[in-house]
Parts: sequence; C-alpha cells; structure tokens
Amino acid sequence: MKPYRLAAAVVAFALLIGCRQGSLEQTAVALSGSSSMEEVVRALGEGFMERNANIIISPQFGGSSQGIRDVADGKADIGNISRELTDEEKKDLDGVTIALDGIAIIVHPDNRVAGLTLRQLADIYTGKVRNWDQVGGADLPIVAIGRDAASGTRTSFEALLGVSGQCLYGQEKDSSGGIKIAVEAAPGAVGYVSLEAAKADSRTKKIALEGVEASEKTIRDGDYPLARPLLMVVPKGEPLPMAAQAFLDYVLSQEGQEVIRSQSLVPVRR
Repeated sequence: MKPYRLAAAVVAFALLIGCRQGSLEQTAVALSGSSSMEEVVRALGEGFMERNANIIISPQFGGSSQGIRDVADGKADIGNISRELTDEEKKDLDGVTIALDGIAIIVHPDNRVAGLTLRQLADIYTGKVRNWDQVGGADLPIVAIGRDAASGTRTSFEALLGVSGQCLYGQEKDSSGGIKIAVEAAPGAVGYVSLEAAKADSRTKKIALEGVEASEKTIRDGDYPLARPLLMVVPKGEPLPMAAQAFLDYVLSQEGQEVIRSQSLVPVRR
C-alpha cells in the first residue's frame, strides 16, 4: 500500500489555510462530495454541533467530483473526496487526509467464494472472467456492479486494481447503499463499497483479497491491498471562514478522530 504522509499533510494543511476574523455565531458550513463519506461526515457534524450550537453543518453528497466542483465554484466551504487529488486539482485545491478507508468486496451471502486474488478481481471487472465457476464458485454468471463515473470510490478502485477505464459494469450505482441493494438481490453479483458500508450483516458477504480481510488493522498496517485516503479539500491559498476552520480542527482533534473510528474507518491520529 502506498504510504500516506499523514502528519506532514496535517501540518502543511494547517499552514496553508488560516482563519478569517469574525464571529462563529449564527452561521453555516457547507460541505459537498463523496457519498461514501456520508455516514462519517454526518457523525462528525453531529458531534461538532453538540459543542457549537450556533453553527450548522450542512452536507450534500453528490460524489467526489461534485465536491471538487462545488468548492471551486464557491458553493461549498469544504469538499469531501474519497480519493487522492490529481496533479491538476492540486493547482487549485489544498487537501488533508482525515482518515483511511478500505474498499471492501461484497457478494451475495449464498456465494461460496470466500476470497479472490487481485488478478481474479481485475479479470472479473474487465470481463475476462464471466462465471463464478472460473474462480472456485458455482456455475453462475457474474454480474459486476460498480459506482457511477463521478464516484471517488470508483476512481480509487480502478486505479488501485490497475484497470482504470477498462471495467465492464453490469450495473452502475450512485452510492454504496445502492450497490449493497443490488448485490443482495442477485446471487451472481459482486460489488465494491467502503469499509463502513460493508459492516457484517446477513444480506451481503465481505470476501478477502489476497487472503486478507478488510479491517481497521489490515488497512492501518498496509496489508489490505485496496485502501484509499479520505480527504477534505478547500481552495488553495485562501483563508477559510472561521466556522469552517473550527469544523476542520474538530475533525482532526482526538474527539473527531474517535468519531471516525466509530464509523469503521481508520483515523490518522491514534
């Protein structure tokens, strides 16, 4: 797994963005971006608002690309993205990693396949493997389900797997929840979701990759192969409104990082 220089990113981010002078009363912080970050952003917002009753955290979840556009257009104070910034995006945006997440692979609970290699997974999503009996399962056609083109999860999944722009999706969904519903409904389906969305239940089954299960420990230790950073981004070189800076400070605080851990994500501070 690529190492993330988390401490350096946090320090650099703090130096690059400052606080505007002003009151924190009767104001709102607009966030936009990754639907994979919806649960954690809502939990962080609730925790922050309990301590700051006069500030409203107002998030929208239209995908990582939407979050980047909204920050660039001044429609959002903070963008939530579930992938790395591109070199082009870094010209206009500053970002900080707030957590690490694993992209978990899920199948129907009746599927007897317990794990795949990265090569097998790549072959499934590029259409080279079309039946589960080719990877140790039942004689059942595979339905490869993925996220829509605006999704940071999709961008990260394809990049980490080395198949960017090559996937042949049987279905595309606009959220992790949509993928879970589709996998629940089709015995031959396979999908990818954030670790938080793959919490154990009886309706889908999380499978291992290269013999490693997605978990906080395997992601933190770098053992799980499909791991990606979750970022909050702001305009480069511009001071944030005071309320937005206060929210970012909370996200990176010990309390905020515990909220992140409670959402089955890997905090950047232990």
